[in-house]
Amino acid sequence: MSTLQLEVVTPDKTVVSEAVEMAICPGVVGEFGVLPNHVSLLSALKIGDLRYRVNGKDEHVFISGGFADVNNNVLSVLAESAEKAGDIDEARAKAAKERAEKRLAEKSENLDEARAHAALSRALVRLQILQG
Repeated sequence: MSTLQLEVVTPDKTVVSEAVEMAICPGVVGEFGVLPNHVSLLSALKIGDLRYRVNGKDEHVFISGGFADVNNNVLSVLAESAEKAGDIDEARAKAAKERAEKRLAEKSENLDEARAHAALSRALVRLQILQG
């Protein structure tokens, strides 16, 4: 079976580096799939679930946005932060969700609403990945 190399990289570490059968990325204008021998592509990514398949099994990675570059049968994902599904801390994600909801409900005058919505979105996607 034909594969492509998936590299998911943050400023701190390489989260994924393996040959995959396919990947589905959360693009800013919608999800897009990448198969082996895909045409060159550069896309911005939003907060979401990057899914990929290895040996017929689907895997999930939380990404906090970033960029995807497809070239020469390599999909490189550059993200500010990323976590494999098995590395997501459910208690921490629930606490982050509650903090963000509380901040948004209070509507204080010094609230950075965009930042609070982004925090809520990150927490919700992490919890969604955990729920499968």
